[in-house]
Amino acid sequence: MRLPFQPGANPPGADLREQADALAEALPPLVAEAERIASTVAQGVHGRRRTGMGDSFWQFRRFREGDTAADVDWRHSARSRHLFVREVESEAAESVWIWRDGSPSMDYASDPLLPTKKDRATVLALALASLLIQGGETIAPLGGGVAPSSGRTAQRRMAHALLDAPVTGDASGLQSLPPPEHLPRYAQVVLIGDFLSPAEDIAARIRGYAKEGIRGHLIQVLDPAEEDLPFTGRTEFEGIEEDLHLMVGRAERLRSAYRKRLDLHRDRIMEAARRIDFTFAVHRTDRAPHTALLALYGALSGEIDARRAPRPGG
Repeated sequence: MRLPFQPGANPPGADLREQADALAEALPPLVAEAERIASTVAQGVHGRRRTGMGDSFWQFRRFREGDTAADVDWRHSARSRHLFVREVESEAAESVWIWRDGSPSMDYASDPLLPTKKDRATVLALALASLLIQGGETIAPLGGGVAPSSGRTAQRRMAHALLDAPVTGDASGLQSLPPPEHLPRYAQVVLIGDFLSPAEDIAARIRGYAKEGIRGHLIQVLDPAEEDLPFTGRTEFEGIEEDLHLMVGRAERLRSAYRKRLDLHRDRIMEAARRIDFTFAVHRTDRAPHTALLALYGALSGEIDARRAPRPGG
């Protein structure tokens, strides 16, 4: 989808807020739908806005790849042979990073009356961002190269990252995975996609987040045809991210084996997520997004509150 606004179209020094406004105006349906869904869900959620947390000292940690010289606490580092970074509580416990799969497979919809997987995932991501901002959290698009923020600026940045993101994907399917980005310890990631890449690749990627102390939540968005395989008779299947063609005489004969294969694939991802204390949920595009959004927000809120609980001796 080509938008009237493209990154870099404005002259150097153009205000990011003006760019995001232009983007939001270019695609009002998805933004408006996300705000409507967020408003509906918010009616059943108590507000959680807080003050005074942003600059509270959390801990010192060792300097690692991705940090800059400006991040180093030189006074503390002078007492050791190692470099240390001073983390504040907002960095350690409050940031939520959101990723939506932008690969070609997400453009699929089996019926013109259904949204594509990408559109539904985008709406879920934007609605979640709106709820988190209302609750006082800081958010950022995963892989967007921007720091977490709050308020209208954060919402616009998220819309910009999701709605103007380039299409990714290659024959290996690895571009369908979230980026292996370095994040602050105790941050949370929300990963929304169809997760049809090899289960071992998905498991390896989320284990990489967990090793850095990051908690995560996965939502697998699928079209109903991808779950039910409702086709009958002579059917030709074409690959979206690969140049594959399969002609089947009686497609209904594949249904049982296909469902078993899909269940096995999903079970492997769920088990990998369970082992590292990530959550995993499935959402179909023929169902209302409100339930999935409420469950996801509840999981995020519970984890954030647990992180903020008083620490022993604190």
